[in-house]
Amino acid sequence: MSNLHADPCVLVIFGASGDLTRRKLLPTIYNLAEDGLLPEEFTVLGVARPPIDESAFRAEMRETVHDAEGEPLEADKWKRIEDRLYYLSGEFDTPATFDALKNKLQEIRDRHHTPANYLFYFAIPPDLFGMVADGLATAGLAREDEGWRRLIIEKPFGYDVDTARALNADLTKGFRESQIYRIDHYLGRKRSRIFSPSGSPTASSSRCGTGATSTTCR
Repeated sequence: MSNLHADPCVLVIFGASGDLTRRKLLPTIYNLAEDGLLPEEFTVLGVARPPIDESAFRAEMRETVHDAEGEPLEADKWKRIEDRLYYLSGEFDTPATFDALKNKLQEIRDRHHTPANYLFYFAIPPDLFGMVADGLATAGLAREDEGWRRLIIEKPFGYDVDTARALNADLTKGFRESQIYRIDHYLGRKRSRIFSPSGSPTASSSRCGTGATSTTCR
């Protein structure tokens, strides 16, 4: 099944202490591990405001995934995720958080030999999208000097045409349109592939609207 593997990357989840991460993202990652679809060097870095100890974060996510699965977790599958699960606390409106993020990413890459491919998932309130995108770009984390960068935005993408255009302007200050994916995980839950093995947008993906149902990891 190696031909189904996505590129190795660091999945950086902004809002890692929130409900979306607990109910959707981590259980999905565990399911991918169950199916043998995660690259060996795949890692996860959660970023959020609460000052949570990394070991406590791992234990908390284990309980969350266990509750979502409704049955005991496969110990070897979860350990593979847990050993590659990290946490960083910080405020999203300060450059220090993004400087610390750069250092943490390098530490993770060195430890797991993960390429410089970063998938930034915004599991945060919409009014923070522009702020976090700007923080990433200012820290140089949108540049693709080595590896690729992708930005995933959950709906709502603005509340009307004007706010959607304003948000788009904020995002594209530092990221190219080809790096940005906007998704609705409820519309796409039966067909969505968070990590596309092919590395190309599928017929159901979109970069320019709120109804996208698939994203890629390349």
